Amino acid sequence: MAELASAKDDSTRYDYDLLVIGAGSGGVRAARTAAATGARVAIAEDRYLGGTCVNVGCVPKKLYSYAAHFHDTFEDASGFGWRLNAAPEFEWETLRDNKVGEIKRLNDIYARILDGAGVRLIHGRACVMDAHTVEVTGETISADKILVAVGGWPWVPTFPGSELAITSNEVFDLEAFPERFLVLGGGYIAVEFASIFNGLGSDTHLVYRGELFLRGFDREVREFARDEMIKKGMKLHLETNVDSIRKVANGLEVTLTDGQRLEVDAVLAATGRRPYLAGLGLDKLDVALTDTGHLRVNERFETSVPSILALGDVTGGTELTPVALAEAMHMVQHHFDTTPPPAPLDYQSIATAVFCHPNIGTVGLSEQQAREACGEIRVYTTDFRPMKHTLSGSSERCLMKLIVDDQSDVVVGAHMVGDEAGELIQGIAIAVRARLTKADFDATIGIHPTGAEEFVTMRTLTRR
Repeated sequence: MAELASAKDDSTRYDYDLLVIGAGSGGVRAARTAAATGARVAIAEDRYLGGTCVNVGCVPKKLYSYAAHFHDTFEDASGFGWRLNAAPEFEWETLRDNKVGEIKRLNDIYARILDGAGVRLIHGRACVMDAHTVEVTGETISADKILVAVGGWPWVPTFPGSELAITSNEVFDLEAFPERFLVLGGGYIAVEFASIFNGLGSDTHLVYRGELFLRGFDREVREFARDEMIKKGMKLHLETNVDSIRKVANGLEVTLTDGQRLEVDAVLAATGRRPYLAGLGLDKLDVALTDTGHLRVNERFETSVPSILALGDVTGGTELTPVALAEAMHMVQHHFDTTPPPAPLDYQSIATAVFCHPNIGTVGLSEQQAREACGEIRVYTTDFRPMKHTLSGSSERCLMKLIVDDQSDVVVGAHMVGDEAGELIQGIAIAVRARLTKADFDATIGIHPTGAEEFVTMRTLTRR
């Protein structure tokens, strides 16, 4: 009985069992999941509920991507007998303002979720005072454990006129539609926004210092996507960079390192994100960082100060919302659940999509990675004109690719470039995660006529 009383005293000497800093996807999931175990939980947020994904990331980006696809849809419709009485016109203000309403709806949902879970929401930027104490807007709060889930923040390199560039935080809410648009960068965000504004009707330039964007993705996928984007009117400036930006009478003049000068209405710097640690006070506690400036954590999501936990983008892992959600649930199992601790998260078979036009969907190893990891491999590819475009007249093509470990016959990678690639690859990801073999794929009856059936009908070996 004395031991039980001691444990009870220890659990109540703090104001909360868990205090979460950051009400993004990972933070909110951690807060409400911990609260469901009976833990006393509070969460502090100084900007907006839902974090980057809901407010200036995945959600508005996908809405804008939908909007951009209508450009192709209107053109494709004529081959199917549809006649438009007038040329379609795009109204930026309608898209922008409707997006604002939808994000407000989602913000309210997050607030209701927290309230329904019994989590106290505190509006303000939390500052860590010691291993168990934070200060938020003048209030000192203690917690047995403090979870840092503040995500990342756009980073812009310094060059003459760099202050004239916007980031993904501002791009959704531009006062006027940029008829001439330039994107600097070569990652997810850069390629997606270049595709979006190109689809919405901007004269769009993508500037990237490397020889090909989306470094780390399968080489064949990158090359195929590049060629399809060029067909859609994208202007690519590879192996070059922005030297300077200056205001001119009709917009912005951008000088590239290869000497070209481009006049545009807006420049988006999509040059990476860094952990949003400024002002958190973690430096005062000497919390260990990685070489990239992220918080170093173990498999229990503990930092070098065990009572301070961290997850999501701030730890420098795979920067995807579903990963932060999975980490949040694992963290709760480790620290607040009475069940045995979970096995470490599997980060090897995470599916992802790039919402460029056309979309990219991928899971598992690239061909290059598979050659290093497996040695002998078999590669199966198909490159075809989707059935839809036999009547639409579009020249857009689709790429599908399977990579097989030759010794085990296990499919170790699956990749696609084409319409709704993300939707399709989600199902394929289950097969790759389950380590199904090429024989399993071959034995699966396809759905006809679909593009998806190509994943189970590829029989001809492309290369070893």
